[in-house]
Amino acid sequence: MIHNFNYRRATSVEETLGLLEKCKEDYKIICGGQSLLILMRQGLVAPENLIDIKSVKEMSYIDYDPKNGLKIGAATIHREIEKSPLIKKYYPVLVEMEKNLASVQTRNWGTIGGNLAHGDPAGDPGPILIASNATVKMASLERERILPLEDFFIDIFETALEEGELLTEIQLPILPKKTAVAYEKFSIIKNQQGIVSVAVSITIDEDAVKCKDARIVLGAAAAIPLRAKEAEQMLIGKKIDTKLLASVGKKASEESDPVSDIHATETYRRFLVKTLTTKVAKKAWELAKAAN
Repeated sequence: MIHNFNYRRATSVEETLGLLEKCKEDYKIICGGQSLLILMRQGLVAPENLIDIKSVKEMSYIDYDPKNGLKIGAATIHREIEKSPLIKKYYPVLVEMEKNLASVQTRNWGTIGGNLAHGDPAGDPGPILIASNATVKMASLERERILPLEDFFIDIFETALEEGELLTEIQLPILPKKTAVAYEKFSIIKNQQGIVSVAVSITIDEDAVKCKDARIVLGAAAAIPLRAKEAEQMLIGKKIDTKLLASVGKKASEESDPVSDIHATETYRRFLVKTLTTKVAKKAWELAKAAN
C-alpha cells in the first residue's frame, strides 16, 4: 500500500531545486516512476513529498559535439536514446543496450537519469556508461558539480546525490581512436533485468596489435556497477588471444562480489562473470580492430 504523500509538480530545474530545498530530506523525485512506485507499493519507501519532474523539458535532450562528445539530459526517455541517429552513429552500444532494456512501454516512459539515480547495480546503462568514461552533472541551489559516473554509485540503491541535489545530465567523451565498447547481459527472458552483465571498452594501438587501454565493468555482480581493475591491467600492453581472454575472465570473476538471491546463486553469478567477460572482451577487441 502506498502511504499518503504531498504531490508537487515542477516545470523547470530552478523550480525543482527550490522544492528540494523546501522539502529538505523527506522527498523523492519521480520522472518515470517504474522503479520508485514499486518500492512505494511495497512500503520500502514512504516519502512525505513526491516531486514530479516529468514536465521539466529542459532536462530532456540529446546533444553531440565533435570536440566535447555526447550530452544526454537526465529526463531523456530510453526510447529517445534507442532511436537517436547520433547515438547510433557514435555510441552504437547504447542503442543495442536500450533495445534489450525492459519493454517498449517502459522505455517510452522511463528515463536515463531515473535509472542511474535509482542506484540498482543490475541496471543496464551503468556498466556501459562507466566503460565509456561517462560523467554526470548534478545541481543544487548552491552549486553545480560533475562527477565520474564510476564514483556516483556508493552502495546498493545509494548514490552520491546529496540533499537538495538533482541529477541533470549524463556526459560521454569522444571515444579515442581504435576504441570500441561492447556489452552483454544474461537474463532468463529477453528484456528482463540481467542476472549478470558485462561491459568492456578496449582501445588498441595504431598497428592493431596490442591493447592500449581497457575498462571492464560488471553489473549485478556487486553492490554497485563494479570495475574489474586487475582484469583490465591484464589486457593493457598485451596482444589479445584466446588464452589471455580466458585468464581475464577468471580474474574478473575473482574480483566480483555477487550475492545469492532468488535469481541465481553467488557461484553461478561468478561463472557468468567469467564467461561473459571472456566473450564481451573478445567482441570489443574485434570491434576495436575494425574501428577508425
